[in-house]
Amino acid sequence: MGDGRQRRRWEYWWVAVRFSLLCFGEQVSAQIRYSIPEEVKEGSVVGNVAKDLGLDVSTLVERRFRIVSGSKEDIFQVNQNNGVLYVHKNIDREELCDGNIACLINLKMVVENPLEIHYAGIEITDVNDNSPNFQEKDKLVDISESTLSGKRLQLPAARDPDVGVNAVRVYKLSHNEHFDLQIRDRGEDKIPFLVLQKPLDREKQSEHRLVLTAVDGGSPQRSGTLNVTITVLDSNDNNPVFSHEVYSVTLPENVQPGTIVLNVKATDLDDGSNGDVEYLFGSELLPKIYDVFSLDKATGAIHVKGYVDFEDIDTYKLDVHATDKGQPPMSTDCRVIIKILDLNDNKPEIEVTSLSSMVSEDSKPGTIISLISVTDKDSGNNCKVLCGLSDDVPFELKPSYQDNVYSLVTKQRLDRELVSHYDITITATDCGQPPLSTFKTLSVQISDVNDNSPEFSQNPLQLYLVENNAPGASIFSVSASDKDLNENAAISYHIVRGEGTQNDMTSFLNINSDNGHISALKSFDFETLKTFKFQVAATDSGTPSLSSDVTVNVFILDQNDNAPVILYPVSANGSAEGVEEIPRNVNAGHLVTKVRAYDADIGYNGWLLFSLQEVTDHSLFALDRYTGQIRTLRSFTETDEAEHKLVILVKDNGNVSLSATATVIIKVVEPKEAFAASDVKSSVKDEEENSVTFYLIITLGSVSTLFLISIVVLIVMQCSKPTDYSSKYLQDTNNDGTLCHSIQYRSGDNRYMLVGPRMSIGSTIVPGINGNTLVVPSEQRRASGEQRMLAMVLNYQLTDYFSW
Repeated sequence: MGDGRQRRRWEYWWVAVRFSLLCFGEQVSAQIRYSIPEEVKEGSVVGNVAKDLGLDVSTLVERRFRIVSGSKEDIFQVNQNNGVLYVHKNIDREELCDGNIACLINLKMVVENPLEIHYAGIEITDVNDNSPNFQEKDKLVDISESTLSGKRLQLPAARDPDVGVNAVRVYKLSHNEHFDLQIRDRGEDKIPFLVLQKPLDREKQSEHRLVLTAVDGGSPQRSGTLNVTITVLDSNDNNPVFSHEVYSVTLPENVQPGTIVLNVKATDLDDGSNGDVEYLFGSELLPKIYDVFSLDKATGAIHVKGYVDFEDIDTYKLDVHATDKGQPPMSTDCRVIIKILDLNDNKPEIEVTSLSSMVSEDSKPGTIISLISVTDKDSGNNCKVLCGLSDDVPFELKPSYQDNVYSLVTKQRLDRELVSHYDITITATDCGQPPLSTFKTLSVQISDVNDNSPEFSQNPLQLYLVENNAPGASIFSVSASDKDLNENAAISYHIVRGEGTQNDMTSFLNINSDNGHISALKSFDFETLKTFKFQVAATDSGTPSLSSDVTVNVFILDQNDNAPVILYPVSANGSAEGVEEIPRNVNAGHLVTKVRAYDADIGYNGWLLFSLQEVTDHSLFALDRYTGQIRTLRSFTETDEAEHKLVILVKDNGNVSLSATATVIIKVVEPKEAFAASDVKSSVKDEEENSVTFYLIITLGSVSTLFLISIVVLIVMQCSKPTDYSSKYLQDTNNDGTLCHSIQYRSGDNRYMLVGPRMSIGSTIVPGINGNTLVVPSEQRRASGEQRMLAMVLNYQLTDYFSW
């Protein structure tokens, strides 16, 4: 019958708890509270925490819903399939809470993705599963026959591990005519006393046997008994009397052993041994008290014997007996209450619940990294804790609704390329005096995302390539770097194709996608192509991939791969051989003829020098090494031969020079023959001269127009670009730019010079008093003596041309 009422009471209490959770679920969404009696069967349901917390039951397994702390020895477990919190092991409230009235177990539960932490408080209610118990089964009491009525004799109190209504409520004494039972409340305890109602007569009855029964208030009630044997002695009729029935004192924890707590004092009005008092601890004290305190038997001084710790026990209750030495001895007792004062002797404890030690660098500000819980075993201000982080870290602590619980979150954007690893020092300092601190370091690694494009060290790049390169050979290498890691920094290269222009050389280029080595599939000819450009793209392997381009400007460098070509003399069959007739009466220095040659190369490779390889008479003729003019050294005599053969060697100034030869046959004739020959030739050459003059006018007009256009373009380019002349004059691929490319013709005494389109771009013809000079811009000018000599030759040729 009693078990049925207890079960119905529990069911009503559970309904009330569930109703309160439904009513206040909106305000307390992260903390719930249950109540469950002790000694319930294993597997008993406490409540559906997932439903009460508003969690989706279908995601509990995936989110790793679990209890992380608070349940001693795994008393409670949670079912991840349905969110039910159930009893895993037998619950003994007396073992868990050590007699405290309120027994509350706080559980901390965690779900991940996203991380949430919830708290559940489970109150363990008491059931009447323990009977009152006396530490002794038999109690012997001596009392003098002279004891007056009203004398009180303290009996041992029964102890019941249960609390509340289930604790000891009443004492009952077996029926007798001499003694009655009196109950006195001392704090939370009820102390039974035997009260003498009727004087004793040892001669009638020397011993009385009584039974003391302690009954608790549970349902059903439980009880325990104590056999009390009272021996009647002869009179020692005054009891010791304490100055206070209850002594109360405060004691700081961690005091040194030997410290005096207080002195209890009892007096006895008797004389002699009946008035000598000695002090003893009550036999019903907890064994731990005897380890902490000691009592001086003679003086009543209570000393500290062992370690006093507020966090272990905050209040001690001691019973002290004062007994005289009379026969029979008489005694009295008092209660000593020692309250322990808390000192700030415990450092805060930091508990870190981390999701992962790796954080992506693209995490948004406010991303939760871990949960920080701080506890302090002290009380009052000593357990109030302030938390902080090390300086110069992009993280901060956000407090939660519960005290001393924080979330470690990002407070700004992260950049792995700047800082890839953080050691975050968490400092917890309590508010005690002096304050105590605890440090804990949390390592956070920043993971990479593909947020950096490949970069070239220089853009554009300049490639100077000597012509006649071997097809298929590597000509250049490009390299880019990426600040990211792993596949985000793995770079592949490709040539950007598809311009479709006439100067698009990308179809003749190939690139190794792994190392950026560029090879040419054809051999380039400087005389055909001077310069071109192309673009190379570097792409990483990230997702999505990032890329960047670099422009490569290619400049073809000339090689001495063209031999000089003889333009004059040229015979009818195409050989370099000609015949010149001169009068015998010419003076020294007479211009006989001029050998003209052309070289497709430029620079030193196209700079031609003339030399006599073979001559019949060295004293008659001289050859100018720069202009190719053949002049007489002296006048002819009667003994000189009428025909002379000159073989002229024309060679360029390349490292390995190339050459050609021309043969000139000079016939010495009488003046009349020469005059007649000149008349015959003049009639033919007048027509040629008119034709040549016409074409020369057209050519000079075209050249002048192109010259003016070039001057305007150069002025515009000079104004629009910085003063960098490294390569801007080499963009026109149609002009070879040899140092001196001219075609000279001679008709009798008249000389003509056709200036071709192979003059270098950027050169201008400047008229002056001494003739016209080919001037090269100062940025392209070289200070070597050979170039100055070359300029003198060019100046001489142009002067010779304009003198015609």
